[in-house]
Amino acid sequence: MMPNTDGRRFATDGRVRAALLARSALVTHADLRRDPPPQGSTRGVRRVRRLAFAALGVAAAAVAVCLLALLPADPLDPAPVPPAHTGAPDRAPSGPSTPPGPPRVLHTP
Repeated sequence: MMPNTDGRRFATDGRVRAALLARSALVTHADLRRDPPPQGSTRGVRRVRRLAFAALGVAAAAVAVCLLALLPADPLDPAPVPPAHTGAPDRAPSGPSTPPGPPRVLHTP
C-alpha cells in the first residue's frame, strides 16, 4: 500500500495544467493563420502514375494471352507420333552393287 498517492497525483495534475496554460498564453492569432496551399501539380503525378499502372496491367494481360496461345493445352498429353517405317526401302541404294576391293596405294617415284 502506497501512502499519500492522491496528493501526488493532484500535485502532478496541477503542474501539467499550469504548464499548458503558460504555453497557450504564448499562442497568438498570427500563429493560427492558414498556411499557403502547396505548390506544384500533384494531380499530374497521380495521373501519370495511374496511366503507368494501367499500361503495366495491359502489358501483363497481353503477355498472359500470348503465353496461353503459344503453350500446349495439356503438357501431359503430347501430340501423337507417326509410327516408325519398318518396311523395305522403296528404291535400291544408289552406289556400286559390288563391294569395293582392297584400297589401292599410289606410289609416286
